[in-house]
Amino acid sequence: MMISRRTFGLGMAVSGLAACGTPGATRLGSSGPAPLADDLRPVANPGYDAWVAAFRDRAGQYGLNDGAVSAAFRSAGYLPGVITRDRNQTEFKRSLEDYLSIAVSDERVAKGRAAFAAHRATLSALESRYGVDATIITAIWGLESFYGERRGDVPVISATSTLAYDGRRGRFFESQLVAALKILQNGDTTPARMTGSWAGAMGHTQFIPTTYLAHAVDFTGDGRRDIWSDDPTDALASTANYLAQSGWTRGLRWGAETGAGAPAGSVIQPQAGGPSFVVTGNFGAIKRYNNSDSYALGVGLLADRIGGAGPLSGSFPPDANGLTKADRIALQRRLTAAGFDTGGTDGVIGANSRKAIEAFQRSRGLPVTGEPSVALLRSLG
Repeated sequence: MMISRRTFGLGMAVSGLAACGTPGATRLGSSGPAPLADDLRPVANPGYDAWVAAFRDRAGQYGLNDGAVSAAFRSAGYLPGVITRDRNQTEFKRSLEDYLSIAVSDERVAKGRAAFAAHRATLSALESRYGVDATIITAIWGLESFYGERRGDVPVISATSTLAYDGRRGRFFESQLVAALKILQNGDTTPARMTGSWAGAMGHTQFIPTTYLAHAVDFTGDGRRDIWSDDPTDALASTANYLAQSGWTRGLRWGAETGAGAPAGSVIQPQAGGPSFVVTGNFGAIKRYNNSDSYALGVGLLADRIGGAGPLSGSFPPDANGLTKADRIALQRRLTAAGFDTGGTDGVIGANSRKAIEAFQRSRGLPVTGEPSVALLRSLG
C-alpha cells in the first residue's frame, strides 16, 4: 500500500484482503455492506472532547475556518470500535494462491465484466485522457470496494479524529483529519456524506484524505470531486489520475504469466513452486497504489480476466497440509454437505472453514484443531 494515501494494504473489497480500505488496502468481499457495528457509533469520552477542543484552537494554523470545523464536528464523536480495530490488527499473510482465489474469484470476474460493460463509455474516456488501461481501472475498483458495493459507512471525521486522539499514529491521523476538513471546507461533499472505512479510506477506490487532496479530479465537471456518489465517474477518474502520476506508461502491459506472448521485463515468482510472471514498469505503478506484489498481481490478473482472458495456466504446489486447491474445495463441499457450512467453496481455508472443521471434529469426538488435513478429507469421503 502506499502510505501516502492509505493506511494499510490491499483493498476493502477483498474480503479482508485489506484492513480498512486504503487505496489498495484489500478487503475482498462478495456480499453487500454489513450494518454499522454498535462500537462504531459515537460514545461519550471526556478525553476525546478535550482533545477536539484543543484541536479546534489550533485549526486555524492549518488554514481551516471555524465554520467548517464546527459543522464537521457537530455530529462527530469518539468511536471505540475504531481503536479496537486499530490495536487488534495482526500480521496475517495469505499465500499468493489463496489471495488470487479471492481477488480473481469467478464472482469478482463476472461482476467486473458487468461493471466494465455498464461503464464502458466512461472508462474509455478515462483511458483516452490518462493513458491507463480501462480494465486496470476497473480491477482496482473491484479490489477496493467490490465495484462500489463496499465503500464503507463510518463517518470519516469521527474515525480520523478518534485515531488522532487515541490511536497508535496520532500525527498521521491528525494529518488525515486536517485533509478531510479541507475537503469539506472546499465544498466537495458534506459531513454526512463523508463516510468510509474505519481508518478513513473513502469512496469507490478508497482514497485516504491526503491522497484525495493530491490526486482526486472532477471528471464530471460539476464543480465537485465526488468520490462518494453512487456514480463512480470521479472516483475512477481519480484512480486513473493517480496511476498516471505514478508513472504509468500508456500502451504498456502490466505483465503476464511467463510463456509465449509475455512482454519483456523482470521475472518474479512470489510463491515458491507456483507460477512465475514477467512484470513491467506498470506493475510498479500499480504497487504505488498498494506496495504489495500480491495486490499488483491481483489487479493485473483481474484486469486480464475482465478483458476476456482465461485463468492462469500454471499451478500451485500443495499447501503445508499436503492439500491442493482442488482438495480444499472438495473438503469444503463435503463439510457443507455433512451439515457443517464452510460459507463457500473457494479453496481458501478461512475462519468459516476452520469453524466448520472444529464443529465436525467436535461432533466426532476428535481433537478440535480446526486444521484441514488429508486424513480429514478422506474421512469425509
